[in-house]
Amino acid sequence: MSDTAITAGALPAPKAENAVAWGFSRAQFGALAAMIVFLAVAPFVLYPVFIMKLLCFALFALAFNLLIGYVGLLSFGHAAYFGMGGYIAGYSAKALGLSPELAILGGGIVAGLLGAVFGWIAIRRQGIYFAMITLALAQMVYFFCVQAPFTGGEDGIQAIPRGNLLGVVPLDRDMNMYWLVAGIFLGSFLLIHRIVHSPFGQVLKAIRENEPRTTSLGYKTDDYKLVAFILSSALAGVAGATKSLVFGIATLTDVHWSMSGEVVLMTLVGGLGTTFGPVIGAAVIVTMQNYLAELGAWVTVIQGVIFVACVLAFRRGIIGELGNLLKVKL
Repeated sequence: MSDTAITAGALPAPKAENAVAWGFSRAQFGALAAMIVFLAVAPFVLYPVFIMKLLCFALFALAFNLLIGYVGLLSFGHAAYFGMGGYIAGYSAKALGLSPELAILGGGIVAGLLGAVFGWIAIRRQGIYFAMITLALAQMVYFFCVQAPFTGGEDGIQAIPRGNLLGVVPLDRDMNMYWLVAGIFLGSFLLIHRIVHSPFGQVLKAIRENEPRTTSLGYKTDDYKLVAFILSSALAGVAGATKSLVFGIATLTDVHWSMSGEVVLMTLVGGLGTTFGPVIGAAVIVTMQNYLAELGAWVTVIQGVIFVACVLAFRRGIIGELGNLLKVKL
C-alpha cells in the first residue's frame, strides 16, 4: 500500500481475480451451483427432516464463522442466541399465534438485541478474556431459561405449530417446510457472503489481521466488531428459530454451553474463514450424530478425535485443505 493510501485511511481493495458474479470466484461459483443442485435434489433422495436439521446447523455455523473467521473473535456463548431464537419463535408461534415467518423474524430480532447488549459488554476485551465473558453471559441466559415461565423450564416448549406460511402454504407437510428452510439458508448464505465481500467486510478482515494498524487508519474498530457481533447473533437466532419450528420443540439443549462447543467444532472441521467450510463442517458433525447415534457416548469421543486431528494435522479444515490442494479459494 502506498503512503498516500495510508494517509487517506484506505484499505486495500478486494481482489477481483477470477470473479464471475456477486463476488464469487469461478471455483466458488461452481461450488455454489453444486450446493443449489443438492438443495433441489436432496429432499427427494434423503429424509427431509434430516436435511432441514443439517441446514439449520449449517446456518448456525455460518453465523459463527462470520465472527471468528472474518473478525477473529472467538465466542464461547453463541448457544445463547441460537437457543433464545428458538424459544422466542416457539413461544410466538404457540402462545401468541404468530405466523411462522413472523415467529422466525422475531427470534432473529430478539437474538440480535441480546447480541447487541452482550457484544457491548464483551467487545472491548480480546482473546481468552473475550471468550470467557461470552461464555459467562451465555450461562446467565441458560439459567434464565431454566427459571423463566415462558420457556417451560426442563420440559421446554413442546408441540410448537408450524402454521401456514403467509397464511396460505401449510408447513405441517415436510416438503413445504423444507423449501422454506432451504430458502432461509440460501438467502442467509448469500447475505453473509455479501457482507464479507463488502467494504465493511474488508474492514473486518483488516481488524482480524492487524487491529492496531486498522485503528491507526482511522477506523473505529470496536464499532465494526460490535456490528459484526450483532449480525452474527441475529443470524444464529434465525437458525435456532427455524430449527424450533422444524422439530416443534425448543429446549434447554439448544441454549446449553455444549451447543457453543458444537458450533466451534463444526467451523473448525469445515475451515475457518472459508465460504463453504461451515456448511461442510455442519454436514459432517450432524451426519455423524445422526448415523452413529446407536454408539451413544462414543459419538462424543469420535468428535473429540476429529477435533484433535483437525488441530494437529488439518488446521485449515476440510475446505481449507481442499482449497490449498487445488490452489483455489473456497
